[in-house]
Amino acid sequence: MTTTPSSIEARLADLGITLPEAAPPAANYVPFLMVGDELHISGQLPMGPDGLAHMGTVGDGLSVAEGAEAARLCALNILAQAKAALGTLDRIARCIRLAGFVNAAPGFEQHPAVVNGASDLIADVLGEKGRHTRIAVGCASLPFNAAVEVEALFLVTGGTAEGGTP
Repeated sequence: MTTTPSSIEARLADLGITLPEAAPPAANYVPFLMVGDELHISGQLPMGPDGLAHMGTVGDGLSVAEGAEAARLCALNILAQAKAALGTLDRIARCIRLAGFVNAAPGFEQHPAVVNGASDLIADVLGEKGRHTRIAVGCASLPFNAAVEVEALFLVTGGTAEGGTP
């Protein structure tokens, strides 16, 4: 028996995107938590196939474009966590909010341009359901010297109150 990919998985394939495996938490927290019809995704770092990518400070060693690519990787990891939590990304009714944190040099002011890397990916993959509210802020540092960290909140269908680890 063959299975038909979900519409969001088909969209990922059309975009040439393969989701990574959902990463386990790096400390004492859960990577996602369902509360009613809301899926909260813990902050995701720009993890690539070879580990943490794009380490350093945006505006001092890393360009805005490199920061945006880091944010895009964070969004891929967000979608991987969402799939681990939901079983299928088609349960996502709406991306409510992204919060992006940029490891930024003093005086750096292009945080929104960096976090656009995550926002653009979510909108490209989810279409209208991917239009969201957002925060983009600078930080003096981030865990493991990551360039960016992004967390997400989704409205989902068939929600229950539970937390989990992929």
